[in-house]
Amino acid sequence: MATVFSRIIAGELPARFVWQDQTCVAFLSAAPLQPGHTLVVPREEVDEWVEVDPALVTHLTKVAQQIGKAQVAAFSARRAGLMIAGYEIPHLHVHVWPSTSLADFDLARVDNAPDPTDLDDAAARLRAALRDLGHGEVVPQD
Repeated sequence: MATVFSRIIAGELPARFVWQDQTCVAFLSAAPLQPGHTLVVPREEVDEWVEVDPALVTHLTKVAQQIGKAQVAAFSARRAGLMIAGYEIPHLHVHVWPSTSLADFDLARVDNAPDPTDLDDAAARLRAALRDLGHGEVVPQD
């Protein structure tokens, strides 16, 4: 059975995409820690990051780094947080979010009912910042 992320990638479920390339996609978390919280997900359905080809982990990390730079710019954050947890969904994904303190790393603090308008705004700001960083070829249209 396909994971929820595979269904999102296939277009069966909606998501606010901010990055799409041949290897991975990135879209806003439906339960964000902070506005702009993004998940970087390989197109290939794999579970644990320690079990995959190092080239895939490298690519996901490079994409996450660019998204982190865009988050810092778009949301005036002090830093960008990064985490691979892997307990929620058995499909490798990298969490990246604007961060102001270590408290922002607590997944128990996610917003399980974010305002859709706020998510749309965060996606638009993040796409614009990624384009400003020169990544227009992988940033989907609003």
